Order: sequence, then structure tokens, then C-alpha cells
Amino acid sequence: MFKIAKANAAVPLTPGSLEHHNQNDEMVAQFSISEAWTGDLSSGMLRLGEWSAMLHGLSARDCGLLSLIRCYDSKDRGHILELFEQAATLCSSFCFSTTIVMPNGLRQPLFCMGESNGLEEKYSGSMVGVFIFPRFKLEGARQITSPR
Repeated sequence: MFKIAKANAAVPLTPGSLEHHNQNDEMVAQFSISEAWTGDLSSGMLRLGEWSAMLHGLSARDCGLLSLIRCYDSKDRGHILELFEQAATLCSSFCFSTTIVMPNGLRQPLFCMGESNGLEEKYSGSMVGVFIFPRFKLEGARQITSPR
């Protein structure tokens, strides 16, 4: 799944739809691990959480896009790179799913949702998003995140 939409074309949120009492954090945690990330388009750097950096095989939480996607399933990398490039040129909401493939053969499904904004000035703007790492086992592969 690879999807991008203009931010102004997205369906507006219903007032109060993102209030904390409407979320079920325990249910989400039962099925996945999630972690926020940010991107600075002026520097081209992404800042990941500790868990995300570790699962992406990175030694530091700050990285470039090519360092981030190098562990993704090879057939998905071009699509994901294109999504980020489009989002860096037009305020957008985007999402994708792929599999992280580790050198030791472990495979971890990954969902990503994000948006870009502040692109009015050339070489400026930012991205914000969330990585979601499901806690289910891939058929025929060992998984990284284990159930509780």
C-alpha cells in the first residue's frame, strides 16, 4: 500500500475526533508498537524514536531518507522514496506499508502514516508521522517484535 493525498483534499476531522478519550491505547498496544517520527525538510534529516531506530538497524536516531529505507523490502523502496519526494514538494498526507528485512533474516511488518507541511518557502517545511509495528508473526519468517 502506497498512498499520498494533498493535505487540503483530505476529509476534515470531525471536531473532537482526536481527543484522547476517543482512543483505546491499551488495544493499540496489544496489537502493535507505535512511535512518532519527525522530518526537517531544510536539512533532509529524519528523527526517529529509539525503538524505530533500532528496528531500522540504525545506530543513531537522526538519519537521512536513504539510510531509513535501505532495510525495507527491495520491491517497495522506489515507491516509498517517491512518496517522500512528493510529500517534500507539496503539503500532503501519506501512508505506506512494507517489511523491514534485517541482515539476520528477521522480518518486521511496518505501517507508516505521515504528513508534510510548511512548504511555502523553497527548502523549508517539515514532516511528522508515526511508525506502527504490528505484533503478528509473518508466515515463514521470524518476527522482531514479540507478543507480550
